[in-house]
Order: sequence, then structure tokens, then C-alpha cells
Amino acid sequence: MPEIDDLKQKIREFADDRNWDQYHSPKNLSMALIAECAEVVEHFQWMTEEQSTNVPAETLEEISLELADVFVYLLRLSDKLGIDLVEAANRKMALNEKKYPVDKVRGSSKKYTEYID
Repeated sequence: MPEIDDLKQKIREFADDRNWDQYHSPKNLSMALIAECAEVVEHFQWMTEEQSTNVPAETLEEISLELADVFVYLLRLSDKLGIDLVEAANRKMALNEKKYPVDKVRGSSKKYTEYID
């Protein structure tokens, strides 16, 4: 996907221009990624289910920037590890389709281990 590749290149250049590649080990990037995920969660922490589906525009903008941080770190980590995220996501969806067959899970939130034969 050209858009993803362009963004990965932009992130590489951003890090290179600042001499940050030295800090971008998979360990450090994964830790930064989880920290950014926590910042997304913070926005929803004390919301009801209803509130979480009707987020005010100002909060939604803040969440979008946190999600962008998550996406940037995820792309950087996958780039450093040589993982094609789109291909990996497609493989994972194929596995999920087998793990969670529609006829067994439709409308259920049970984990697959609760209904396997």
C-alpha cells in the first residue's frame, strides 16, 4: 500500500533527521507503543458505554492524536522488524475466521476456547 509505505518512509526520515534511530530498538518502540495505548484508554476510563460511543468533538480530536501516536509507533516497530502489517493483518483475519466461525459465535463474546470441539 503506497500510503503506508510513504508514511513509513516519512517516519524513518523524521527519526533519522533527529538521530533518534539509535533509540528505536524493538524493545523501546514496543514500550512507547503501550504507553501511547494507555493514553488512548485514559480518555475512556471513567465513561459509560453510552458516553464512549458519543464522544464530544474536542475529546474526539484528542483521541485521534493519541491514535495517531499509536499508529506511528506501530508502523515504526513493524518497519524495524521487517513486518508487513497489511499482510500480517490479512493473515490474522484468516486465522480469526477459522477460530471464530460465524455459526458458533454470532452475537456472543465468548472466547473461542469456550466453544471449540
